Amino acid sequence: MDRRNDSNDPTWDALRANDPAWNALRARLAGASSSRRGAGFSPNRFEAGLSPSRLKAGLSPSRRDALRLLSCGFGLLALRGLASADARTQDDDPLAPKTPHHGARAKRVLFLCMNGAPSHVDTFDYKPKLAEHDGQTLSGYRQGAKLMASPWTFSQKGKSGLWMSELFPELSKHADELCLLHGMYTDVPAHAQATVKLHTGSFQFVRPSMGAWTLYGLGTTNRNLPGFVTINPPSANGGAQNYGNAFLPATYQGMRIGSVRAARAGRGGAAPVANMANARWSKEEQRAQLDLLQKLNREKARRDSGDAEADAVIESYELAFRMQAELPELLDLSKEKKTTLEAYGIGEQATDEFGRQCLTARHLAEAGVRFIELGNGNWDHHRNLREELPQRCRGIDKPIAALLADLKQRGMLEDTLVIWGGEFGRTPYAQNGDGRDHNNRGFTTWMAGGGVKGGYAHGATDEHGIEAVDGRVSIHDWHATILHLLGLDHERLTFEHAGRPFRLTETYGNVVREILA
Repeated sequence: MDRRNDSNDPTWDALRANDPAWNALRARLAGASSSRRGAGFSPNRFEAGLSPSRLKAGLSPSRRDALRLLSCGFGLLALRGLASADARTQDDDPLAPKTPHHGARAKRVLFLCMNGAPSHVDTFDYKPKLAEHDGQTLSGYRQGAKLMASPWTFSQKGKSGLWMSELFPELSKHADELCLLHGMYTDVPAHAQATVKLHTGSFQFVRPSMGAWTLYGLGTTNRNLPGFVTINPPSANGGAQNYGNAFLPATYQGMRIGSVRAARAGRGGAAPVANMANARWSKEEQRAQLDLLQKLNREKARRDSGDAEADAVIESYELAFRMQAELPELLDLSKEKKTTLEAYGIGEQATDEFGRQCLTARHLAEAGVRFIELGNGNWDHHRNLREELPQRCRGIDKPIAALLADLKQRGMLEDTLVIWGGEFGRTPYAQNGDGRDHNNRGFTTWMAGGGVKGGYAHGATDEHGIEAVDGRVSIHDWHATILHLLGLDHERLTFEHAGRPFRLTETYGNVVREILA
């Protein structure tokens, strides 16, 4: 099949009919190919892999063109994608603020990700029947397993009367700000797959993360900082895929910040962001060095028209240079008041790490970062639940309460969507005597601020907490709702890739309108 005769490709028609560079290049190729025809080389076949911009410029085939040739004609499909992308009007700045699809209730997201899957029946999903049936043997689902009542008491909190566990004494003071989603469920009860699904909407294929989609849809308001930051993300269970850009331009991937505790004074350890300061060159010398490097990068981008990777490298270098002026100050908590540090639990053994993350997140949110994720691990309690779950809850309770209070006091909570949750929940029956197994069929996440109802519980699991039975919310529904609160229509937020439009929610997802304020 001769793809050069495709009547649906006006780019090639115009070049063949009107551009003398085409005939000149064909003549050069014909001469060069006379001694190579035994290897299957021909100008007719080669021109199907050439870039129109190079033909118009009269340039010789590039290495990129050669790779297109060796792809048996499939390179033309890629060329059409590039041609159509060039034909669309593109902003010079891919990170410039964009107009949302509809009125946004939230300007930014703070995602508090609890890696390992916290037990919903011990934290936010009160199950009196579980206590009543403690020790009874299940029939049907997990036949023979014995139900285990929560070792902790629940009580109603706030004016709204939300049921919360005694494990969260500080957070429960903000019960009237919380919107509990009791009907959550996901596809697979395995950490790696469920974590990637939670972040990208798919565990089967590599897809852009929720933060990358948010940045792609809205841009950023501070050109000196990345629009998407992840603090202390896990290296396992998907690793960088959880904050990656996949097929979106590389400009939209998240920037990883390591432990904000390890590098504090007196602790040593690696800096949260490597090479933020340059000990060898002044700012002016760095600018001159970068200008030369960028000149070479832009020349490469010009020669290889449509090279998104080169464009992303150029932008990343510029952003790294600008960050040196602003990011170190945002990560420096030493100038905060003593009362603020104490409120976040900074300086206390149990709460110092997550307290620093929460206060850093508030700094970044104030500075205009669009999507911020905070990672907290070790919630996978197959055993030692009575000992380890209180430790995990103690480590986040005070910092999260301080974060909510701080945002509210600064007038930011109303347009900041705070999200808490893990990849799935835990079973109401015992495992290893004093633990709980994975449960993807029903669990709880919560939201606060950013346009959701406060002091509200949506959905329910069954009487024991095994399965979501009312107000069921899939991960696609959850994503659709988050995007909606940010002013983005999940069905319209698409990106053309591999010949079809992709979106975070694929062909699924419904906004959970019952929780909208």
